[in-house]
Amino acid sequence: MNFWTRLGLVFGPLERFVASHPRTLMGSLLTAVGGLAVTAFGIAPLVPGAEALPQRQVVQALQVPELDAQLAALAEHPLGLQRNDATRSGDSADSLLSRMGAFDPAFATFLRSDPIARRLLQGRAGKRVTVEADLSGRVERLVARYPAEGEHLAGRFFNRLVVERTSNRALESRLELGRYESQVRLASGSISSTLFAATDDANVPDAVASQLADMFAADVDFHRELRKGDRFSLVFETLTADGEAAPWASGRLLAAEFVNAGRAHQAVWYQDEHVGRGGYFGMDGQSKRRAFLASPMEFSRVSSGFAMRFHPILQRMRQHKGIDYAAPKGTPVRIVGDGVVDFAGWQGGYGNMVIVRHSGGKETVYAHLSRVDVRKGQRVEQGQRVGLVGATGWATGPHLHFEFRVGGVHRDPRQLAKASEAVRLPAASLPGFRAQAEDVKVSLRVASSLDAGVTGLH
Repeated sequence: MNFWTRLGLVFGPLERFVASHPRTLMGSLLTAVGGLAVTAFGIAPLVPGAEALPQRQVVQALQVPELDAQLAALAEHPLGLQRNDATRSGDSADSLLSRMGAFDPAFATFLRSDPIARRLLQGRAGKRVTVEADLSGRVERLVARYPAEGEHLAGRFFNRLVVERTSNRALESRLELGRYESQVRLASGSISSTLFAATDDANVPDAVASQLADMFAADVDFHRELRKGDRFSLVFETLTADGEAAPWASGRLLAAEFVNAGRAHQAVWYQDEHVGRGGYFGMDGQSKRRAFLASPMEFSRVSSGFAMRFHPILQRMRQHKGIDYAAPKGTPVRIVGDGVVDFAGWQGGYGNMVIVRHSGGKETVYAHLSRVDVRKGQRVEQGQRVGLVGATGWATGPHLHFEFRVGGVHRDPRQLAKASEAVRLPAASLPGFRAQAEDVKVSLRVASSLDAGVTGLH
C-alpha cells in the first residue's frame, strides 16, 4: 500500500463524513460532553479524600560520589569540536581544515597523498564536509558527502568519503555508497512578482519550482501569463544524506495545484507500471507530458520573442524567427522532444549550434551554445541535455536562440508545444491512477490550508 493510499484511508472517510453530516456530528459531540459531565458528577462523591489514603514514609540514603572523583572523571572525558562546511573552488587541504577550526599538518598531508582521500578536493566543489577534532585541533574523523557518479547510481545513492584515525592512531580512508532518505513536505505560497521569488519565500527548492513550471507548461505560460495573487500548493520530497540536507540532490514534485487567474490546475506524479516510466497527469487521467516541452530551459527570461524586432547587430527591423532565452553562461539547455541529431557544430552567426530532427517533418534549433554535448546521428530523448548557454556567433551576450521548424517553415515554438499531442495513459493503468488521484487530493487540500511556507508530512 503506497503513501497516498495510506493517507487517503486516514483522512478520506473522516472528511466525507464531516461534510455530509455536520449536524449529526455536532449533536454527538454535545451528547458525549454532557455524558462525561454527568458521569464525573456521579462518581465524584465515591472517590476518597487524599487524607484518607494510606501513607508510608521511605528513607533511603543516596551514594554521592566525592567531588574530586567527579572532577577526575570529567577530566578523563574527551572533549572536542565538530564543524560542518562545504568545499570551495580553490580549496587546499590546509585551507579547508583551517576554515573548519582544525590544525593538523599530518592530516593535511594525508589528504594530499592518499589516493582515496585526495578525492575530497578533486572534481566539483560543494562537497558537504564534517570534521571532528580534539581541543588541540587534531582531526579524529572527517566525513565528506557528495553525489555518486553514473546513471544507475545518481538520484539514489551518494558517496561517503571517510578519513579517520584507527585505534593505533594511524590514518585510514575509505569510500562508501550511502542511500538517500526521502522526506515528504507540504508547501504553499502566492505570486507577488515571479515564480522563483514566491517559491523562495515558501522555502521550496529551485529544482522543485522548475518541476512545477514543467508540470503546468501546457496550461500556463509562466513567462507571460503569471498574475499577482496566483497561488500554489505542493507535495514534494526532499532527499537527505545521513540525515543531512543534500542540496545537490533534487527530490521529486509529487503533486501540485496552481491557481492562475482564478483557474485551478492540478496534477500528480504517477509511475506507470505498464509503460515503465513515470510522468505527471491531471486528476482526470490526462497526461501533462506533451510531445514537445514548452521551453528548452528549465526556467529563464524570454528576451526576444517570435515577432518583428530591431536586430541589435544588423541595426534594422527584422523578423525574429525564434525565441531568445536570457540566461547565464553555462546554464544547461535541454532537448524539447525525442529525435535524432541532424547537425552539431559551428555554423556562422549561430555559433555553436545543434539541429534535432523530429517525426512529422519537425526540427528544433539550439544556437549560441558555449558547449555542445551531443553528436550528429545520435538519438536523443526529451529533456536530455544538448549543451550549455553561451554567446558564440552573432551574440551580444549569453543567451539561447531557439527555433522550431515544420517542413522547413519557422513556427512559434510555444504555440506548437501547447498544441502538440499528449502522451496518453494506457487504459490498463487508469484504475490504479484514479485511486491514487483521490488519495492525493486530500494532501493538496491540507497543503492549501497552510500559511505560506513548508511543513513536514510524516
